[in-house]
Amino acid sequence: MPRRYVAVCGASEATPSQLDAAREVGRLLAREGAVVINGGFGGVMGAASEGAALEGGTVVGILPDSDRAEVNAHLTIAIATGLGQARNAVIVTAADSVIAIGQGWGTLSEIALARRLGRPVFALGTWDVKGLDLVHSPEEAVKRALEG
Repeated sequence: MPRRYVAVCGASEATPSQLDAAREVGRLLAREGAVVINGGFGGVMGAASEGAALEGGTVVGILPDSDRAEVNAHLTIAIATGLGQARNAVIVTAADSVIAIGQGWGTLSEIALARRLGRPVFALGTWDVKGLDLVHSPEEAVKRALEG
């Protein structure tokens, strides 16, 4: 079975419960052999990266700037794009599915771009947007994201 690529998107300034959920999502994705993709910085991105790294998983950060300064320490690969917020399109295009945790304007843009591309988005306590698949736990988010 081919390896799955799952983007984990969420707020840079996340609540403790969102960080816990993101860490668990990252851990579960890595345990299943999925590649975790995110924006490469802190908050939900950092927590998902940490969870995946602790399980020995592969974490790819798609960075907005043209350097790798100040990325989270748990990335396996950091790709400097120089694209600014347009890098959100790269994140969701590279993914087979998206898990969105918490709210933030960047998260909302990733949700919209993913849906425009036909990528399934699994919403775990994020924006209330028609067309998202609502999930109620990290386990359900990961299970659904890996199914496609």
